[in-house]
Amino acid sequence: MSGVTSSAAASGLRIPAPGIVIPLAAIAASFIVGFALMALTGSNIGAAIAAFAQGAFGSAYAIGTSLNRAVALGLVGLGFILAERANLINVGGEGQIAMGGIFSTAVALYGGVKGLPYGLAVLLPVLAGTLAGAAWGALAGVMKIRFGTNEVISTLLLNFIAILLVYWSVQSVHLLRQPASFAGTLPQSLQVPPSTTLPLLTGNPADPLHIGAAFAVVLAIVTAFVLRRSAFGLRLKAIGLSPTASHRAGIRTNALMVSVLALSGAFGGLAGAMMLLGDQGYLTAGFSSGYGFDGLVVGLLARGSAAGVAAVAIFFGFLRSGGISMQISAHVPAALVTIVQGMIVVAIAGSAILIERMGRRA
Repeated sequence: MSGVTSSAAASGLRIPAPGIVIPLAAIAASFIVGFALMALTGSNIGAAIAAFAQGAFGSAYAIGTSLNRAVALGLVGLGFILAERANLINVGGEGQIAMGGIFSTAVALYGGVKGLPYGLAVLLPVLAGTLAGAAWGALAGVMKIRFGTNEVISTLLLNFIAILLVYWSVQSVHLLRQPASFAGTLPQSLQVPPSTTLPLLTGNPADPLHIGAAFAVVLAIVTAFVLRRSAFGLRLKAIGLSPTASHRAGIRTNALMVSVLALSGAFGGLAGAMMLLGDQGYLTAGFSSGYGFDGLVVGLLARGSAAGVAAVAIFFGFLRSGGISMQISAHVPAALVTIVQGMIVVAIAGSAILIERMGRRA
């Protein structure tokens, strides 16, 4: 065995590390099992694979759409790992996205911003959505320090309140519902003005990747710096290890808990604003489409790493696009697509645990 290793090294070959091989093998196995399930249900495997590839990366439009989805997932994931550093679990991404969508829509439509210069027509609605998400996250923090409410419970329940607020907003003509011109008018807002939508990076509608992708990259770099190099990140880690000891050391634990949950919520609100202003263009019930919960999974699988969030978010963005295409083009049942995606999540999580155990033994 040592001779094989030496010859491989001498020839310049590098044996892939388990940290790369095991997750890839787990993902491949999940796809194989998933396609086997599709075959058992009578789906055309060839058509399903072709539809997945076409929907995920078959064109510039597909790639841009997949990356836009990754932006929203990544922002929620970044917010999650920030709170996680302080041992706080924010599962409220769905509600924070919803609040970001409501307030960015309101400002874009009725905030008098559409004629503003210097990009303010875009920045102000995005800022409104971000602040709304921050307020929603801070509310969970206040409930924790004032009443001892577990943040997992509060952020989870706040999701349902925010989703109902979206429903109320698009159902009421006194809020954001578009004027009813006929009996069949859908319960949704008006289309936001073109001047308030996120600019495309290429300027070509055939490639819908918007400027939010660039902001997401910058925020990922900033988040990595904050967690690894800043005094704020060090204080968060101290709180996560022992709130009592941190308080005795002079750290304002309560203020930091509220702050980091607000910051985590701000990422979710920003994701909602970007989804609304960059992709959909109008508010409707269910517009968040589970991105908050998928973003939670992204944060969990990233294991505290901003780079990990980026990688997992991109993977999930393409996975979601491919899954939607399989449903539409290959007529694969939506439930089956969800099962396959769930299997992939479990496989990645399981491989991470296996790698960690191997590292401890080494």
